[in-house]
Amino acid sequence: MKALSQRLFNVRRDEILPVALAVLFFFCVLTSLMLLRPAREALGLRGGIEAVRWLFMGTAVVTLLINPLFGLLVSRLPRLTFITATYSFFGCSLLIFYLIMTLTPEVIGVTTGQVFYVWFSVFNLFITMVFWALMADRFSLSQGKRFFGLIAVGGTCGAIFGPWLASRLAAPLGTPALLLVSTGFLMLALCAAWGIARSQPDKTWREGSPDEPPAVDERELIGGSAWEGLRAVFRSRYLLGIAVYVVILAIMATFLYFTRLQMVAALGDDLDLRTTMFAHIDLITQVATLLMQALVAGHLMKRVGVSLTLALLPLTAALGFIGLAIVGSLAALITFEAAFRAVQRALMRPARETLYTVTSREDKYKSKAFIDTFVYRGGDVVGAQVEGLLGRLGMGLAAVASVALPLALVWAALALWLGRTQQRIAAPSPPASESKPAISR
Repeated sequence: MKALSQRLFNVRRDEILPVALAVLFFFCVLTSLMLLRPAREALGLRGGIEAVRWLFMGTAVVTLLINPLFGLLVSRLPRLTFITATYSFFGCSLLIFYLIMTLTPEVIGVTTGQVFYVWFSVFNLFITMVFWALMADRFSLSQGKRFFGLIAVGGTCGAIFGPWLASRLAAPLGTPALLLVSTGFLMLALCAAWGIARSQPDKTWREGSPDEPPAVDERELIGGSAWEGLRAVFRSRYLLGIAVYVVILAIMATFLYFTRLQMVAALGDDLDLRTTMFAHIDLITQVATLLMQALVAGHLMKRVGVSLTLALLPLTAALGFIGLAIVGSLAALITFEAAFRAVQRALMRPARETLYTVTSREDKYKSKAFIDTFVYRGGDVVGAQVEGLLGRLGMGLAAVASVALPLALVWAALALWLGRTQQRIAAPSPPASESKPAISR
C-alpha cells in the first residue's frame, strides 16, 4: 500500500491523513459553492449584461472593504480561530438568505438577485482563498508539487457533485433548501480544516528539510497590522509578480465569461433555460478538469516544474481566443471554456498556490487574501470594462482576441519569471546570508 500510494499519488504513508483531509476539505468547499452557482448566474443576468459589469465593480469594492477586517482577524486571532470565524460568518449569511427566501419571498427580485450575486462572488473568493492559504501554510513546496494536484481533484469532484445534488434536491425540497445544504457542507469543510491543522508534521522533521514544513503552534498569533498584506505586495517584487499574474488571469477569464453570457442570453429570456445551460456548461467543464487531473496533474508539476505549468494556461488562452474568433459558435465556446477551466483548475491553480509556500506566514494569509480577492476582482472589473468597450464600438470576437493574444504572451513570460524566482527563494542560502529575509521587499 505504501509503494502504491507513492507511485500513483506521490503521497508517503505519514502524509496520507492530512492529504485525505485536504481532499475532503476542498470537496466540501466546492460542493457548497457549486450547489448555488447556477442560480447566481441566472439571477445576476436578470438585470442584463451591462448590470453584471457593474456587479463586478461592486464585488471589487466589497472585497476591498472586507480585506482589512480579515487582516485584523489574522493579526489578532490564532489560525484555527480566524478560519472558523470566516467560515461561520459565511454560513450565517447563507442562513439569513434562506430566511429571507422562505419568510418574505415577495421581496425576491432583480435587486435582491444582484445582492446575492455580489455576496456569492465574495463568498466564493474568501472560502477558497482560506482553503489554499491553509494548504500553503501546512505543506512545504516539495509537498505542494507532489500532491496539490491530487488535492485539487477533491475540489473538482465537489464541483461535479454540487450541481448534480442541486438538480436532485431542488424539485422535492425547493431552491431555498439548497442554501441549508450548502451551509452543511461548509461546516463539514470547517471540521476538515480543524483536522488538517491538528495533524502536525512528524517530529522527525529537520530544520531546512525541503520536503517538510515546520510544525505550527495553534495558539501562536501571526500579528502585524490589518493592512500589512497590501503593503507587502507593493514592497516585494515576487508578490507583485503574483498579483500581476492574477490580474491577467482575471481579465482573460472575464473575457471568456462575458462571451458565455452573451451567447447564453441569445438563446432566450427564460430563467430556467439559462440556469440549465449554465449548469450544463459547468458540468462539462468539471468533467474535463477531472479527466486532466486524473491523467496528468499528479506528476506534471513535479516533472516539468512550476514555471512551465504556470505557462500552460496563457498558451491555452491564446489558442482558444484565436479559435473562438475564427469559429464563433456556442460549441466552440464550450470547448474553449472546458479546456481553459480544466488547465486553470487542474494545473495552473495548484502550481500558483505553491508560489506561496516560500513566503512568510503573514504573507500566506494577508497578502494572499488581498491578491486572491481584491486584486482578482480588480482584474475582473478591468476585463469587464474593456470587453464592454469593444462591444459598444461594434467590435466582435476578433477584437477581443486581438487584445487577449499579446496579453497572453506577457502572461506566459511572467509565469516563467515567477517559477525561476520561486526556485531562487527556495534554494538554501549560503551561511553569510542566513539572516536575510526570504523575499526581497
